[in-house]
Amino acid sequence: MSSQAKPQAQKKSDFPWAAVVIVASLVVSELIFHIIFGARSHFIDDLKKEPVPGDYFGIIYKGGFIVPFLMTMFLVVITFTIERLLTISKAKGNGSLESFLQKVKTLLHNNDINGAIAECNRQKGSVANVVVEGLHKYQEMDKATDLNVEQKAKQISLKIEEATSLELPGLEANLSILATIASVATLFALLGTVIGMIKAFAALATTGNPDPGALAAGISEALINTAIGIFTSAVAIVMYNLFTGMIDKLTYGIDEIGFSIAQTFESTRK
Repeated sequence: MSSQAKPQAQKKSDFPWAAVVIVASLVVSELIFHIIFGARSHFIDDLKKEPVPGDYFGIIYKGGFIVPFLMTMFLVVITFTIERLLTISKAKGNGSLESFLQKVKTLLHNNDINGAIAECNRQKGSVANVVVEGLHKYQEMDKATDLNVEQKAKQISLKIEEATSLELPGLEANLSILATIASVATLFALLGTVIGMIKAFAALATTGNPDPGALAAGISEALINTAIGIFTSAVAIVMYNLFTGMIDKLTYGIDEIGFSIAQTFESTRK
């Protein structure tokens, strides 16, 4: 085996960072909602019944207690969007992934396995981690005498599949949270809308003259929750689809180079 050091897969922490992000986002959202959006300066009266005309902070505050939960979801989406962008970008390694894969193919064609391993050491990242495992298996099978060529090529393919399965969880981490928020944000928005409409109809049902202020407040609460929830859900859906596409592209590159490694071994050893 080459003396070159093998890039190691990133160690996954067992600490529940996702739970910490969610709790922290909830705390921050509550503080923003009550301290900033609920500041006295945003309202005409001391009871905060009517926001200053055109003051969006006051208008959002009138959205009611559902708003902080929707804000929490939005902050979680933004946090994990940044985290996934950094993680997937790091997984690609240094430089262009396409150029790296092409260099490895060229080195394989020239039977320069040590050179290909050195290229992986320079590239780093999840893709390079998988490729270098396949190359080390390539060297191991080259020295094996108890298997035929087809069996050796199969062992190389299995090793690459195993390395890929170890890297994928790190790439796909937290995507389930984005997918969940994409659905839950809409449901919370619907809940806020229903609560707002209940208040609006309650104002209409008042005996005598209906309270126009209460009616407007109920409708405002309904629309604010609807707007925030739909926007949060839309962002979550877009980011989820973007990241799954990026991961699919990485796995396609891994599959392509894995097939090339196994095929090169089989064709040159027959």
